[in-house]
Amino acid sequence: MTSTEHVDHGHQTGHAEEGPHDESHAHKPNSFYIKVAIALAIVTAVEVGLYYLDLGKLFMPTLLILMVVKFVTVVSLFMHLRFDNKLFSWLFYSGLFLAVFVYLAALMTFRFFDGS
Repeated sequence: MTSTEHVDHGHQTGHAEEGPHDESHAHKPNSFYIKVAIALAIVTAVEVGLYYLDLGKLFMPTLLILMVVKFVTVVSLFMHLRFDNKLFSWLFYSGLFLAVFVYLAALMTFRFFDGS
């Protein structure tokens, strides 16, 4: 009978600690991303809950702040933007600021903040 021996051919198993990869590019465990997703779901639930509360003039700024928090979280963690070229970060964040500016300009055009 012949015996079967395990031969290591140098294949990487996908673990972050193996191989020549930089430690800053190490992948987080799945539990980390699940916790982030739960946190994003909680922020979304808060946004929905704010609709039913009467916050007056604080309503829209609060929603905009929560929107920015969710955007930055998704872009930096799920899209791994911090590992990419800085140009991509600049494009995403300038797009965010442009969108918020246009949205606020549209709200001011419709006199949303007058309180009427």
